[in-house]
Amino acid sequence: MKKKEIRQKYRELRKELSDPALEKLQDLLLIRFQQLQLPFLNYVHVYLPMDHHREPDTFHLVEYLKFRNPGINIVIPKTDFKKNLFENILYTDETELVKNEYNILEPANGERIDADLMDLILVPLLAFDRSGNRVGYGKGFYDRFLSTCRADALKVGISFFEPLDHIDDTDDFDIPLTHCVTPERIYEF
Repeated sequence: MKKKEIRQKYRELRKELSDPALEKLQDLLLIRFQQLQLPFLNYVHVYLPMDHHREPDTFHLVEYLKFRNPGINIVIPKTDFKKNLFENILYTDETELVKNEYNILEPANGERIDADLMDLILVPLLAFDRSGNRVGYGKGFYDRFLSTCRADALKVGISFFEPLDHIDDTDDFDIPLTHCVTPERIYEF
């Protein structure tokens, strides 16, 4: 299947999830994420979920990471849609979150953090395959960002659904995941 078809299919699958089913999947993702064997983490980039796209909720994952790693630095994106890039902003208890023009939560302000400091990146996706390739929303924000991160940074996708066998139209710009967490299991690539 090609990315365009995959995007359409997995957007529909998310829309079809009932609220109780979505809540159960969120709980299972948190349980499975807690089983991920992680090294010491200093900086972690976390996408903030888009509720209107029924994305996996990363706020619970952030709370777990802060509990597991006191002193961890959580970093979140602030998007520049004109350049199709984002800045990494340190997320603290004082960070004010506002919705941008696309109804996505972002930091209103904060300290900018360099991409090469990231030890772990939680990567949004619609679907992924058994080789660690992912399908996002098609703008390339995360592929551009991941290309600026250290090669040894963990790139962890979070998905409600199990992997596809293969994504037909990957290219050299696509940065594969190192792991993906689903309600059923953890995939390592």
